[in-house]
Amino acid sequence: MAIRLIERPVVIEAAGNKPKRIEEYVGVPSTGTRAFSLARMDSPCGWGEPGQRPGFTEVTLVLRGCLVVEHDGGAFEVHAGQAVLADPGEWVRYSTPGLDGAEYVSVCLPAFSPDSVHRDDARLPLRPPS
Repeated sequence: MAIRLIERPVVIEAAGNKPKRIEEYVGVPSTGTRAFSLARMDSPCGWGEPGQRPGFTEVTLVLRGCLVVEHDGGAFEVHAGQAVLADPGEWVRYSTPGLDGAEYVSVCLPAFSPDSVHRDDARLPLRPPS
């Protein structure tokens, strides 16, 4: 494989209760890469998604705002300049309840795919972060 410029990301439809912009720079839809994916997210105030038990490792770096991470052991906030590491098979749910929402970058190994995210039933109500 040759070195290549990625001129623009592919916009991916996001799960959740409000529109969130996902720009994938590297991954299956954007470059055909299955080993990992790299995406930038811009998430509005009040956004939340169903919980998930992904089949991939996910590293998320918050660039702006605050990302709330719920997991089997509780919940915590990830602020700008901080990151979170989620292992495969662990239950996790992300939300951005802050007034400014959040901007963050996620890397998934192997690449994110709708088949490997294993979301909870989307019809269940989102519980507010503790």
